[in-house]
Amino acid sequence: MPAPPLDGAPTWTPVPHPALAQPRVTFLQAQPPEGLQVAYFTDPAGHLRARAWFGPHTQGPPGHAHGGSMAALLDEVVGGAAWIAGHPVVAATLQVRFRAMLPLHTVVTATGRVVSASGRRVRVSGELVGPSGTVYADAEGLFVAIDPDRLPPMPEAVEAQVRALVDSIEPSLPAGSD
Repeated sequence: MPAPPLDGAPTWTPVPHPALAQPRVTFLQAQPPEGLQVAYFTDPAGHLRARAWFGPHTQGPPGHAHGGSMAALLDEVVGGAAWIAGHPVVAATLQVRFRAMLPLHTVVTATGRVVSASGRRVRVSGELVGPSGTVYADAEGLFVAIDPDRLPPMPEAVEAQVRALVDSIEPSLPAGSD
């Protein structure tokens, strides 16, 4: 069974995931058609959204997605939310809570958001929600901003896309006390 179309809501804008748009292969990009398929968007509030389909190659418990595939998607969505809010980060901690078993062949909506940013610390949260409103997993994490001078240079086209995206979103972040 192939993945269905992973369309966003009418108010969402398709975006490249900053970490996945670069011309290098990552494990999420290298998924077979029967694996985890993902399309990324931003919503009017500036949150990163994804529509994702968990195919048979994501199986853990019989007939259900492996928790590692769910955690990987949450990591990408909450980390990507920080990047599009202008914070180039890496994960320091990520706590994932599995709320319900996720049946294979299910399309979920993943949401990532920046909760606060203070200095180099960026707190994030997110969740995976099914079409009926079932929360399959949620996550909270602390990500740490990295010195942009220590990042390898992005190709000009990717840098322009990320810059345009960051410029188009005006995140309103609560003041952090970190």
